[in-house]
Amino acid sequence: MSRTTTLNLRQPDGIRGIHDHTDHDDVEVVSRLIGRPVRCTFDVVVRDASGVPMVIRNAPLLDDGTPMPTRWWLTSTELCEAVSRLEARGGVRLAAAAVDPLELAQAHQRYADERSQALPKGHPGPLPSGGVGGTRVGVKCLHAHLAWYLAGGDDPVGQWVADQIGTSRSFSHNGLTGQPERVLTADNDVQDVQAP
Repeated sequence: MSRTTTLNLRQPDGIRGIHDHTDHDDVEVVSRLIGRPVRCTFDVVVRDASGVPMVIRNAPLLDDGTPMPTRWWLTSTELCEAVSRLEARGGVRLAAAAVDPLELAQAHQRYADERSQALPKGHPGPLPSGGVGGTRVGVKCLHAHLAWYLAGGDDPVGQWVADQIGTSRSFSHNGLTGQPERVLTADNDVQDVQAP
């Protein structure tokens, strides 16, 4: 039996508040998937074939104003488990050894820059820091790297993780371009489907 995963490539409408989020079901589903209530606004940027959120893009600040360093969050139970198994086998150390340190530093900077651009203009409070998942140097959380990569981020660690667990993305690094949805089969065959 072939399992499919749909990557939703529709451009999100922008970050919305939890209370005026256009799809309250997403708030409930994401809260269940992460095991606690969501604490900031978010957009679902990647969904599976049944519409369940796989990757969300968080606001750079929690609802109480606390900095949120993790902009892209992996919510797929299946992918989270696969990445956890990889981390348990020494995946963080292996990923750090496998990627060019300069490319990794540049990825952290791109991540931080994108997150900073999403901050409210003139925000007077503390700011999120670090790169992917708040990491300043090296590799810390393979889940955060994979989430950003699947959402279209140019992340060498995310690509390494995807290769290790046998998943991929079927769209360009600029991601979220409003392109039609694509379905990935278990064999990573790509099929275009009509976006709703």
